[in-house]
Parts: sequence; C-alpha cells; structure tokens
Amino acid sequence: MHQKILILDFGSQYTQLIARRVRELNVYCEIHPFNHFPEPDKSVKGIILSGSPHSVREKDSPRVPLESFYAHAPVLGVCYGAQLIAHEYGGKVEKSKVREYGRANLAKVEGKSELMKGVKKGSQVWMSHADTIMELPEGFRIIAGTADVPVAAYKIKQQEIYGLQFHPEVYHSTDGLKILGNFVYDICGCKGDWTPGSFVDETVEGLKKQLGKDKVIMALSGGVDSTVAARLIHNAIGKNLYCIFVDNGLLRKNEYENVLHSYKDFGLNVIGVDARERFYSKLKGVSDPEKKRKIIGGLFIEIFEEESKKIKGAKWLGQGTIYPDVIESVSVKGPSATIKSHHNVGGLPEKMDLKIVEPLRTLFKDEVRRVGRALKISSEFIDRHPFPGPGLAIRILGDITPEKVQIVQDADDIFISRLKKDKLYKKVWQAGAIFLPVQSVGVMGDERTYENVICLRAVTSTDGMTADWSHLPYEFLAAVSNEIINKVKGVNRVVFDISSKPPATIEWE
Repeated sequence: MHQKILILDFGSQYTQLIARRVRELNVYCEIHPFNHFPEPDKSVKGIILSGSPHSVREKDSPRVPLESFYAHAPVLGVCYGAQLIAHEYGGKVEKSKVREYGRANLAKVEGKSELMKGVKKGSQVWMSHADTIMELPEGFRIIAGTADVPVAAYKIKQQEIYGLQFHPEVYHSTDGLKILGNFVYDICGCKGDWTPGSFVDETVEGLKKQLGKDKVIMALSGGVDSTVAARLIHNAIGKNLYCIFVDNGLLRKNEYENVLHSYKDFGLNVIGVDARERFYSKLKGVSDPEKKRKIIGGLFIEIFEEESKKIKGAKWLGQGTIYPDVIESVSVKGPSATIKSHHNVGGLPEKMDLKIVEPLRTLFKDEVRRVGRALKISSEFIDRHPFPGPGLAIRILGDITPEKVQIVQDADDIFISRLKKDKLYKKVWQAGAIFLPVQSVGVMGDERTYENVICLRAVTSTDGMTADWSHLPYEFLAAVSNEIINKVKGVNRVVFDISSKPPATIEWE
C-alpha cells in the first residue's frame, strides 16, 4: 500500500490543484469532502485542509473533528484550513481590513521552520481570502508574514500542525512546490515513490488478480483516456479484452480509419463499426444541442449493446473514468456515488449485468498522459487534444448534414495540420473548427458568393475547468484562413473566437 496524503475539501476552487501539485512530488493523495471523509489508516502520512468560499465566522461554516487528525498525522491548513485551526484553538479571525487577493511577497520568513526551509525573504505568494488571522492562540508561532498579512504562516509549538494563509498550490506562489515538498517529504516522511512506472506495474498486477480469465468489453473513442485504460487492461488479460470503436460520422477527418489501424498495431482486439448513416438519419433536422447529445448517446448505447451481444460470456465493462470525474461526483454539499454520465456508457452495466473496471480512476489527465508514455503509447494518442463525446455534432451549430460534416472535417484538418506543422499544436490545449449557422456575402474571382462561415477556436488551459483563448500569431491565422477559403468548398469567411472560459465555454454547444 502506498503512503498517501489525505486532502479534506471545504469547497475551494483550488482543491484539485493541491492534489495535482502533491502528485507532482510523486506522492499519492486523495481528495475527500470534509463531510464524507474516511477514517485515516496507517497509509495516511499527512492531512491537508483546503481553502473554502466560506468564513469560519459563519454560524454554519464547514467543521471537522480536528483533534482526531492531530493525533494521527501532521496537518497543514491552507487559507480557510489555516483560519479554521486558529479559530478552533481560540485565535481571532476577522474580516480583512485591506484587500488580500493576488500577488504578495514574504517580508518575514523563519529559516529554522521545516515548512519554510529553503524559502527566502521576498518570495512571491498568492493570497485569496476575505478573512485574516488577527491574533494567534497561545502556543502558536509565526513562521512567515507579508507587509499586509503578519500571519502568512504559522506552526503550533510541540505539534506538527501548520497553517498557510496563502495558496502554495498555485503557480503564482514561486516557492509553493518547495513548501509542499517540505511538508510531504520532511514533515510527513513520504518517500515519493508513486511514479508512472510503478503505477503501470501495480495496476497491471491488480487487474490480473481482479479479472483473472474473464472477458472485458470496452468502448474506444480514440482519446487518451480510453486508449491508456485499454492498454493497461490488454497488458493484464490480452485477447480477453474486446474493444468496440464506433464511427458515428462525427469524428475528425479520416480518424476512424487511422485510429482503427493504430489500435490494431497495438495488438488490441478491436471491432470497428461503421454507423455513419444510422447517426445521420437519426439526427436529420435536429438543431437543439441537448437533443443532438441525447440522440448520439442513445444510439451509441444501442449499437454498443448490439455488438456486445456478439461477445459471449463477458463479465466486465472497461471504462476510461479519471479522477476528476470521481471527485466531482462527490461534492462538499453532500456525498454522491454517481459518476458523471458522459463518462459512463449510460445504463449498460445494469442492463447487461456487467461489473465495471476503471484502471484510471485515481489519475488526473496529465498523469494519464505520463502513464501512457510509460506504456510507450505513441504521442499521436498521448498528446492529442481533447475531443467532445458528441464529436462534430456540437461544432456544427444547427442541424447535421453529411455536407456540413464534410466542410467542418476539411476545415478542422487544415487548422490542426497547420498547428502541428508550425509547432503550435502542443502549446494549445484544444482547437477545432466550428460551422456557424450563418452565411455571408463574398467575392471569389469576378463572382459574388453567399456561403458559409467557419469559426476557429483554440484555447490554452491546464485542466479545461478554465481556459484562455490562444494568442496565435496573426501570420499563422492569415495562412489558415486563406487555405480554408481556397480549399474548402462552400466557405468564404473565417473568423477567430477570442472568448475565454468563463464566461464562454470551450465548445460552442
């Protein structure tokens, strides 16, 4: 059993980032809601209390039995977590008199403190809190402060309990990873042995024991999650994994043929299903985005079930569920056991009496990519941009026709190919072409045209939760626009989306 850090989530927007930063240190950690946490066992070497949108001054603000944690392992409170510890011990937490949001610099650092070891005076930190600790309880000592926040960090004397009023997990805190490293390595004694290689070895061994000689059915999408999950299961049970790859007619240009060929090169036992006409027929005349999604999801289940019935004796359904899907389904507002529906093959496990196997359910997306590299999966899969489950259906605003799909596929192929050619692809989180439900006047040669508009969308992000539009070079955009208008019949205008998320979403529907 790996050593682990337990993170109690009080609802902070940064909680997942704490976990990802601890994992960067090759230390396994788990996030649990403050009101639904497990009893710490011997594998728990440290506990981190997250921030929160709440105030400890509120009557019904989140609380946990802190004393039970203190007896078990070192504790680090971050922002709300730090204020909660100070408040519970009798300190004074009040509404901040000055704005404490954004970058600040440490004006005082206690060099002898294990938590602040290697952090120098002047180090930049990120503040984000409406309350502040005005007075520390007896037995607490300050180990760092800024000009406006005297108690930026503290320690309880004779106890391994620490508090930070800034966020070490965000990239704006320049020594944040060092501080977290001091906590998990020096204070908690973690070895840092949770690596992609060790994950692969342990997961494959675990799958062998879990699955034995049973048959597993799995739907593949061509994306990184399902590909890495399938490879792990394949490494455990070989040909007893039966993969199904459905062409819904809404994939990228030539993707069905290319991906199916690559999967077979992996040695996967994969069945390809060309269902384009069935999807086009069902989607005919449908413009509402939610209806399009439901039709695509429902028909996929129907086809998947048809193909699955041909595989006799299957007992398991393999899925590429990843950790954010698991923890987002268990909110701090109340426990839930439901995984997000778009990551399930909705209803099939119960309908077909299948058990679920999810080898990636403890990993974040960036960790899935690292595991994929450890499995020597080609960068064609590992580094590819996310692609929506409903495919091009939500990049075609309005009804779906084969002609519109062809236009979007051709425009998207030019855009993505150019990004790769100009070494911009890996700098972008996600990119694609959108077919807009408008036509515009244009001039081609001596003729007046009235044709379609394509919008290009490219964003930068770390996890897709927030995103900024990619500041692609004007020369690049000009070249892409020119090539699309010249080569894609039916398009006479190209625009570029410069909206960020929030308030806009990455996809248009």
